[in-house]
Formats: sequence, C-alpha cells, structure tokens
Amino acid sequence: MLGFIRTNSRCLHPIHITCLSFLHSGSTTAASGTATFPVCFLPPSRPRLPIDELETSYIVSSFSDWFRRGSDPVPLLLDQIYSAFAFSADGSALNSSLSRLRLRLSEDFVLRFLRHRPHPSVVPNASDVSNSLLQLRIRFFDWCTHQPCYFHTRTVYHALFRLLYRHNHVSFVMDCLKRFSESGRFSLFPGVATVDAMKGHSRFYYTLVIGYSVIGCAERALQLFSRMRYYGIDLDYFGYHVLLNSLVEASYFEFADSIFDQINARGFSGPVTDCIRMKSLCCQGQLDDAALFLRQLYLRNHREVADRSVVTLVQALCKAGRIECARHFVEEFNNAEAYGALISFLLSARKVDVAMEILRKKKTKDSEQHILHIFHYNRLIQLLLGQNMLEEVCDVLVEMMEEGISPDQYTMDAALCFFCKAGMVDVVLELYDLKMELGMTPNRRVYNLLIQSLCQEGKVNEVLRVLKECMNCGYFPGNQTFTLLSFALLRMGKLKQLRSLLEEAKSRKFRSIIPIHARYVSSLCKNGAVNEAYLELLNAGVGAGVMMYGSAYCNLIRAFIELGMVEFPPVLLIQMQELGFKPGRRLYREVVGSLCDMEMFDMVLVLLNKQLEIKKLDIRTCYNYVIYGAAHSKKPEMAMEVYSRMVNAGIEANIETDILILRCYVKK
Repeated sequence: MLGFIRTNSRCLHPIHITCLSFLHSGSTTAASGTATFPVCFLPPSRPRLPIDELETSYIVSSFSDWFRRGSDPVPLLLDQIYSAFAFSADGSALNSSLSRLRLRLSEDFVLRFLRHRPHPSVVPNASDVSNSLLQLRIRFFDWCTHQPCYFHTRTVYHALFRLLYRHNHVSFVMDCLKRFSESGRFSLFPGVATVDAMKGHSRFYYTLVIGYSVIGCAERALQLFSRMRYYGIDLDYFGYHVLLNSLVEASYFEFADSIFDQINARGFSGPVTDCIRMKSLCCQGQLDDAALFLRQLYLRNHREVADRSVVTLVQALCKAGRIECARHFVEEFNNAEAYGALISFLLSARKVDVAMEILRKKKTKDSEQHILHIFHYNRLIQLLLGQNMLEEVCDVLVEMMEEGISPDQYTMDAALCFFCKAGMVDVVLELYDLKMELGMTPNRRVYNLLIQSLCQEGKVNEVLRVLKECMNCGYFPGNQTFTLLSFALLRMGKLKQLRSLLEEAKSRKFRSIIPIHARYVSSLCKNGAVNEAYLELLNAGVGAGVMMYGSAYCNLIRAFIELGMVEFPPVLLIQMQELGFKPGRRLYREVVGSLCDMEMFDMVLVLLNKQLEIKKLDIRTCYNYVIYGAAHSKKPEMAMEVYSRMVNAGIEANIETDILILRCYVKK
C-alpha cells in the first residue's frame, strides 16, 4: 500500500504487499456488510494492519513530510482577520486588532479573503452561517476602501458582486446601484462613498452597466448601454466582454450576436471573445458547430484560447450525455484542463469506476501529462472513502505523492480518514497532532472517525483529549459517534465526562441522548450514587427522555433498596406505572419485601391503596403481588392482613393466593 512512498527504500516493499492484501479484503467486507448495529453494542473493531513499529514510523515520517509541504500560513492569517471583524466591539478595537497583523493589501489578497471559508471556531455561531460570513466579507471589503495606498480593482468589484449574486443578495447590489444612479456616489452602505462619478459621465454609466451585468440583470444593463451609445459614450474592452458574457448567460443570443459584431468592429476581439463565443454555442446546444469552431482555433494557432475553449466543450458534451465524445476530445487535444473537467463530471455523476479507469489508462500512457487539479483528487478520494474502496484511496494518495502534488487541508483530512478506516490508529494520532501543530484543524468527519477508532481501541485518555479539542474547535460528535463515545465512557466508568457530554448534547437537541441518559442514570445507581441518580431523574424528567426507559426506574428502585432507603421505592414504583411502565412481579416483591424487612407495614398498606387507586394492574394481581412480597420476607401476619382486606373488598381469592399464603406460613 504505502511502499511507493519511498520508492528507493526496499524495506517498505513488504509493507506494500501486506497492506494491499489487507485493504482489498477489508474494503470488500465493508462494502458488502451493513452499517447498522445495536445501539447498546459497539461495532466490531476494525482489524489492525499487521505492521510493526518500524514500518509505522516509516509511514508517519513519509506522510509528515508530505503534510509539511502543504502547510500554508495564509489561511491562518485570513482566519485571524475574520475573527477580528467578528469579535471587535467597535472601530477602534477592530483597527487595533488588524494593525497587529501588518496586512499588505493587494488584489490577490483581497480576492483570497473573499473566497476563504474560515474555521468555525474563529467566527460566532449563527443560525445562517452563510449570511454571517457574507456580512464579514462585505465589512472587510468596505474597510479596505479606507486604507491608504490601496484601491479596489474592477476584478475585486466583480468578485464581490458575483459573491452577492450567488448568495441571492441581488437586492443588496440593486440598492447600491440605485444609490449610485441617484447620487453618482457608489457605496455599499448608505452615506459611505467608495467611488465618485458625476452623473452622466462615462464612468457613471460604465459602472452601472458593469454592475447590472455581473448580478445577472442583463436586460437592464442593455438598456443602460443603449443610453450610453445615445449620449456618444462607449464601453472599453473589459466592459464589452462583461456585458457580452451576461447576455450569453441570460440566453439573449440575438443581442449577444450584435455585441459580437460591435466588438469586432472596434478591434476588441481577442481570446476572451473566442471563449465567450464557444460558451454561446454550447449554451445554444450547437455542439457540432462548437467542435468545428474549436478546430478552427487550433488551425489558426490560437493554442491558448483553444485550450481554454476545449474545457467548455467537454463540459457541455458531458451534460448532454455524450461522454464518449468528450473523452475523444480530451484524448485528441491532449489538454490537462479538459481532462480535469471530464473527471470532475464523472465524479459529480458518481461514476467512480469510469474515473478510476481513465486515471489508470492515463498513468500507463503518459505519466507526465494530465496531472489533475488537487480539487479533483480530493473529490475522488471523498467518493472512494464513501464506498470504502480503501485500496483505490491508497493508490490515489500515493499517486499524488509521486507526482509532487502538495496536499491542502482537504487532502490531509482525507488521508486521516483513510488511516482511520484502515485501522491504523497510531498513524492517525501522529498525523493528527502534526496537523494541529501546523495550525490546521481537522474537519468534523475526521473527528468522528478518530473518536470512533479510539473508542474501539480503548484509548481512554486519547479519546478525552481529542473530544476536548473537537469541542474547542466548535465541533460536536455526530449522532453515531456520540452513541459510540457515550457507551465507551460508560464502559470505562467515566461518568463525570459523560455528564458533561450529555449536557452539551442536550443543548444541541440530539436524538440519541434518550437511551444514553437512561443508561447514565442506571450506571449512577450501580456505582452507589443513588441521590445523584434520583436528582437526575427528577431534574431531567420527561424532557430529557430518561423517563421513557423503565430500566432507569428499576435500577434506581433496586439501588435505594440496597442502601436501605426504602421510603423512596414505593413512590418510584407508582410513578413508573403512571408513565406507562408495568412493574414485574419480582420488582414488586423486592419493594414490598424491603418495607416488611424494615417493619414499615403502614407503608405497605399505603402502597396497596395507591396501587388500587391508579388502576394500572388487575385488582386481584395487586393483592397477590403484595402478599407475594410479604410471604417472601417471611411476614405471615402482613400477608394475612392483605388477604383479609382482599376478602372484605369482595375479591375472591384464587388458588395462586392460597398457595402464596401457605408458602408464607411454611417459610415462617
């Protein structure tokens, strides 16, 4: 499996053979088996790979070096900026926080911030995370406009407008454009101008046309462009192509053809024009014409444009279901971008087998061409992990290492998930600690798999450490992991930690908390913490679901009896029946017997009267249960008193009652 990591090291070759055979059998079993298991039992532990400590150290060393090559300090800096905007009380606190970071603003840096998704721990919790992040991005954009020696470029404005458009905030941009059209001052917020342009000036109309084009209001942009031409004002190269792209995306193809003509007439035609023309043909479904146009570009030696355009054509062919034709174009034009587009479509369609077949053919034909983008590798690994195809995951990871592709955070998380599923917990812990040292927190899936693996290995201290770090990072175990972890803590006797976990789960309204809470109460009873268990039952109540489990009552009743606190069991016995749980004959015998042993005969009669009052059991059964308890504790006088009350109530004793009375006297 991992023997290819150090191709010059012969000592890793046996590891490769052993691990591959293990993964092949393991993945087959996982794929064919079922994922369900009884809630009260942990699933069987994943088999451990038969490798020794030396081989494990080679694997850890190789992947550690690879992880370090993929560490990037910029995401950490971007997280700090998000945190500053999220938690600063006012403008002075914000400026103070940002000044310590010594930011060097540039177009690339601002664009990267707008596209960055921060870690959950650095931003406040919100019901709508997407909107919350968007507000922070807008505030950063606005803050940048007031910084000296920096000005937003058209590309940054374009990126922001597209971001707002994707988040369905078209009305926000429309308000900005409306304020601009009325005042000649462009601002994201009322009263704060970031761009000045006199009404009627070329820059005024230019901004409006670009703005409406970017947010998809092609018709309005076209009307404003017509007004520009009426006043003798024209767009530049950038503006024409933004408008043209908007018309194509809105399927206004006749107007787009007119703009194509105007672009040619003004000498603005270039590579971007050809790319948009290819997009227009594909959007209209004229795929054969698009293929002809692509070949013409190659004949005219417009290689760069053709390489970009073949991607558009391949995507359109895939969407039209012409996969083989798309594969033909990829092989014909030998284009890495088109190759990536084909793989991306196959992965989105979950055709993993076809994608893996193409990968293998590519590797045998030409190992230097068609290196996939890391996004495609990550997507492929994700799908393979989902299908437990561990051998194939291993092949992909090794291929990335061989081709010198530095991993990003998603790749590292996928590698950790792979080792978890392969049962290599020691390797996972080493790489997990390394990732934390590099300042890159794993995602929720890694935490879930790691906690599950540690529970199955019985590593108590490591489980608690990872759980704490998981919660500090803003994550919480999923339902299945929560159940496994809770039962592991129960099994290990870590009731204090389980109590904290239950409190957090309760605040998050977890579905699986009910059986765990009931077992927690039962464990408290078995460990002698009866008072705490009773308070838990009273305080949590039906809201926590503890009372939905009769076992919690049974364990609590027996715990009180063992401690000699016999005044509580009768109350609980009645209470559990009112909630719909029917006590067994043995439990009733234990409660009545404990009262008789303490010579609390009045309470026995009170219990009998209360039992008859609630009418949850058959009347004769009520009397028989009490007589049975008194007989078992060798108290014939008490048994006869209950028997007399039964007769006086007009209840005819049956043979079972007579036998119970007889046994009572015999035992006495």
